[in-house]
Amino acid sequence: MIDVPLSALEVAMVQTGRRAVETLRDTAAFAQGLERLGYHRVWYAEHHHSPAIGAFPPVVLIAHAAASTSAIRLGSGGVLAPNHAPLTLAEQFGTLAGLHGGRIDLGMGRGPGTFDEATARALRRGAGPTTDAQYHEDVAAILSFLVDEVALDPLPEPWLLASSTAGAALAGRLGLPIALAHHIRPDNTLAAVERYRADFTPSRWCERPRVLVCVEAVCAETEEEAAWRVGPMEVVKAGLLKGRSEIPFPTPAAAATHPFTAEERRALDGFRAQQAVGTPETVVRRLAQLAGETGADELMLTTPIYDLGDRIRSYELVKKYAEATALS
Repeated sequence: MIDVPLSALEVAMVQTGRRAVETLRDTAAFAQGLERLGYHRVWYAEHHHSPAIGAFPPVVLIAHAAASTSAIRLGSGGVLAPNHAPLTLAEQFGTLAGLHGGRIDLGMGRGPGTFDEATARALRRGAGPTTDAQYHEDVAAILSFLVDEVALDPLPEPWLLASSTAGAALAGRLGLPIALAHHIRPDNTLAAVERYRADFTPSRWCERPRVLVCVEAVCAETEEEAAWRVGPMEVVKAGLLKGRSEIPFPTPAAAATHPFTAEERRALDGFRAQQAVGTPETVVRRLAQLAGETGADELMLTTPIYDLGDRIRSYELVKKYAEATALS
């Protein structure tokens, strides 16, 4: 049984055979669909220079989705602090919160959002990789600007994204709720949760530790169909295992004929076992297990399925089965 809210992370995969503008237009329909299903929030990720993921600024997607919905929370999962001036982020998200009161989240992360060094430098106007100290200063500055410069009411709800104990420690020291990237680095999740709770200091933003765990969840009526749906993302992941970030997001049919090596297959199967892929019963059981292991206050599902209708259907199957088992 799952007794915590369910939310969604939209990565905006650009499907082979479709134009990026079509993926962009799908983002509002996705948010509307998740709102109808009763999901708590939708976050948008920041990525750059990838053939598989759209380079759509989260702040723009949030504004677009907020104008197309009425109740669901919307935010960044995350906006990458080193790529933006702290005051700019504070103004952008403060404005969104002022326009859509009580619905806007500011999820902040550290990475550049790209594997391409030239793109990372372009985003940072020629600067090199950010240091731990610079990142900590940026996050602190964003929070300060929200209060002292933007000063709108209500303010966005700030979150810190993390996939390591170092990021968890920072979230704890700042007294921020934490969103853990289990869908990226599942082996770090439990240690990061422990470090966050050990280092947590209450703040104006959060009185007690609040943990959101993001997990890859692909659900279908049968195990075979779920494996079919997850295939395209596994092709992309296999490329990343080889250090290749230029892999496009293929169709399920193309993914089904992809020649994975034995080593890739072992790695992908190991990763899948730590996520939630399968029938509604399989997925909800795994989500409940993860919530129990981490003590999560919320689970966020990322569902990289090729077709928008199939993607929303996956979220529907999970939500309905979770609600049915909670009532039984």
